Amino acid sequence: KELIAKAIHGSGRRAEGPFIPINCASVPETLLESELFGYEKGAFTDAKTTKQGLIELADGGTLFLDEIGDMPMTIQAKMLRFLEERKVRRVGGLVDISVDVQIIAATNKILKKLVQEGKFREDLFYRIKVVPIFIPPLRERKEDIMELANYFIKLFNSEFKKNVKGFSPIAMKMIMQYDWPGNIRELRNVIERAMIFEDEDMIMVERLPAEIIASSNRPNSTGSFEIRIPPDGIDIEEVEKELIRQALTLSKGNQSKAARLLNIGVDAMRYRMKKFGFLK
Repeated sequence: KELIAKAIHGSGRRAEGPFIPINCASVPETLLESELFGYEKGAFTDAKTTKQGLIELADGGTLFLDEIGDMPMTIQAKMLRFLEERKVRRVGGLVDISVDVQIIAATNKILKKLVQEGKFREDLFYRIKVVPIFIPPLRERKEDIMELANYFIKLFNSEFKKNVKGFSPIAMKMIMQYDWPGNIRELRNVIERAMIFEDEDMIMVERLPAEIIASSNRPNSTGSFEIRIPPDGIDIEEVEKELIRQALTLSKGNQSKAARLLNIGVDAMRYRMKKFGFLK
């Protein structure tokens, strides 16, 4: 969601202005008001100095309200007033401050249902529902996975000073088959974790979480396993090498267990280990 919000921000007239995100679900209710609206010195016990809120800091740019469905009703009332008047009053303040800011809100909840349940203000609902955009879950747009994955690889190559080029063929197959219940945030976290520990120029299977590996090992409806060859072909020796690597990882280096996982003999396992450089 934040990537799309950034794209909207970057494509408009406010692109040179600040982009300020806040997750309404991750900030306690007691702090959310002062985070958004700021406070004056002496407004409460710990208010030693005056502080601008995120709305003020986003002046000339964009404020991204992630998970707005979790915003408390008391804060919703103040947000509605701001949206209608385009003025903000800090906690403990007496002066209204004009702010020119674009608001982008996102949620994984059904706001209309929250309105019906009395958990979200109806007037605020219609105030923010100007140009609604529905983002399907990642499992319904598999074609976006590799593009997003390559974006994150490039991002973390820069951050971690690495030169990872992509995924090994089997690892790629696994991330394409996985349903990604946590959507883009989960994909980002998986790639970040993998690249922290990866010393190769490709992200290997053993760097993927157990739930991704397990999901790829589920049989299809006929009880057999299905392997799909990508349109641009595949290196069968690379697949075999990856299977050996994965079996050794799952068996924690035990050659007999690894051989049983692949339904081959120990001698055949050792031959392949030597062939692919796993055994000196």
